[in-house]
Amino acid sequence: MSKARSYHNDLMLSLQDPAEAAAYLNASLAEGYDVFFLALKDVAEATGGISHLAKATGRSRESLYKTLSTSANPHFVGIGNIMDRLGYQITVTPKPQVTGL
Repeated sequence: MSKARSYHNDLMLSLQDPAEAAAYLNASLAEGYDVFFLALKDVAEATGGISHLAKATGRSRESLYKTLSTSANPHFVGIGNIMDRLGYQITVTPKPQVTGL
C-alpha cells in the first residue's frame, strides 16, 4: 500500500528553498494580490512561522495575520496598479546569502 503524501507538507518543504519560494510568490502575483498575500503567508509559515516572523519584524502575530489576509493591503495594490499602468511588474527574487529569519 502506498503512503499518501500531504500537499501542504510538500509545499512547506519546497518553500524553504529561497528560489522555490520566489518562483511561488511570482506565480501568485500573476494570479492577483489576494493570492499573493496567501502565498506570502505560506512562505512565512515554511520559513519559521508567523510567530517567528512577528519577533523578527517587531510586529504582533495579529498584525501580521491581518496584513497577510486575503483583503490585500490597499497601498500595495495601488502601487501594483500604478506600475502595471506604467508598463512594469513586481517580481520577487531571493536576497543573496539569506540565512532565514
